[in-house]
Amino acid sequence: MSYAVIKTGGKQYKVKAGEILKIEKLKDSKPETKIEFNEILAYGDDKSIEVGAPIVEGAKVEADLVKNGKDRTILIFKKRRRHNSRRKNGHRQEHTMIRINKIFSKDGKVLSEAEKMVKPTKKIETEVKTKTEEINK
Repeated sequence: MSYAVIKTGGKQYKVKAGEILKIEKLKDSKPETKIEFNEILAYGDDKSIEVGAPIVEGAKVEADLVKNGKDRTILIFKKRRRHNSRRKNGHRQEHTMIRINKIFSKDGKVLSEAEKMVKPTKKIETEVKTKTEEINK
């Protein structure tokens, strides 16, 4: 199984094809768009590895943007005792969820590719419901 180490949002992520990640929010991005990461620090598989200095030129990772969202609220509470002074604040960090589709080597060759995502239709959903009802009986 091939993997790559990408750099985005000031952080490094080890990714595999088909994996879903939560990364720092990407600006001006809408769901169902393709994203390309060109800052690849390393890539390889069980047998070999290619490490960049600092990045591998020509290597890239292709991903689909799944959705943009926010994390849970983090409360910041500051109190100075015996001064009747307190301050309450909150923060919700924005994030982007992506699905890794392809990992390309520096030659442009595809190292690994994710399986196609098939969205279920209403017909398939009704078939699944009937089958689960039959199993439960």
